[in-house]
Amino acid sequence: MTIHDFDEARFFIGDIVEVSAFGQNVLPELAETGDFDAAVVLLRGRDGAVATITNNRRCVTGYDQRLEVHGSLGSAVMDNWRETTLSVNTKEASGVQQPYLDFFLQRYADAYSNELTAFIDAIINGTEVSPTVADGVAALVVAQAAEESAHSGRTVRLDA
Repeated sequence: MTIHDFDEARFFIGDIVEVSAFGQNVLPELAETGDFDAAVVLLRGRDGAVATITNNRRCVTGYDQRLEVHGSLGSAVMDNWRETTLSVNTKEASGVQQPYLDFFLQRYADAYSNELTAFIDAIINGTEVSPTVADGVAALVVAQAAEESAHSGRTVRLDA
């Protein structure tokens, strides 16, 4: 369930070279499969930037997704289920947020439309799609390293 988060982390911090993951099981039926129902993953990019991903299959408050990016010029926060989830905070201003949106397709309708349009444009114009197959493979490599780390209790290096 975290594969999309790995792809997104790569977008922000570039090539990932180190993965540390911790998993837990709250749901006994999932523990029997060898998978986790909650995980925390720490990623280090080639240039030293880090990303932390917290994920949980069971969220009693609903489909909870948030993103925070912190840097030398400020931070950006994307929050839950709103018409727009972007809130930018700098020393000059802090953002105002819209009411929550409570339906998956309502929240992602524009994203799906934009993705489909970009894909069709790429086919018509013969241009490369983004993300690429290589991006998908890279996210899968990170996912496999996270699984290995969570099961072994050690950090996994990706030296590619």
